Amino acid sequence: MLYATLKLLHVLSIVVWVGGMVFAAFFLRPAAMQLPPPQRIPLMHAALHRFFRAVVVAVLVVFVTGGWMIGRAAKETVQAGLAFNMPLDWTLMAALGVLMMAIFAHIRFALYKRLDKAVAAQDWPVGGAALASIRTWVGANLAIGVVIIAFTLLMA
Repeated sequence: MLYATLKLLHVLSIVVWVGGMVFAAFFLRPAAMQLPPPQRIPLMHAALHRFFRAVVVAVLVVFVTGGWMIGRAAKETVQAGLAFNMPLDWTLMAALGVLMMAIFAHIRFALYKRLDKAVAAQDWPVGGAALASIRTWVGANLAIGVVIIAFTLLMA
C-alpha cells in the first residue's frame, strides 16, 4: 500500500509539472500575447509565480518518491540474494528527471529572478527577453518530460 501511494504521488506530481508546462506554453502564452507588454508581462509573471511554487513541491515529491521506490526495489532484490540491475526505463527516467530538475532550477532561480526584477522596474523589454528565455527552457523541459513519459509507457 505504501509503494502504491508513493507511486500515485509521484505520477500526480509529474502531471502537475508537465501538464502545467503544456498549459503555459500552448494556452496561456498565446492568449496573453494579445495583450500589450505592460499587461502581458505582469500577467505571465504572476501566473509563473504560482506555477513555480507548485513545481517546487512537485519536484521535491518526484525526487523523494522516485528515490524511495528505486531504493525499495534495490533493497528487496538484494535481500532476495540477487544483484540489483536497474531497468533501462528507470535509469532513463531518473537521469532525465534529474536533468529536468536542474533545468527547472535554472528557470526558477536565474531566469525568473530576471523577470521579477524587470516587472518591479516596469522594464518591459527586459521582461520580454526574460520570458523568451523562460519559454525556451520550458520548451526543452516539456520535450524531455514527454520523452520520459513516452519511453516509460512504451517500455512497460
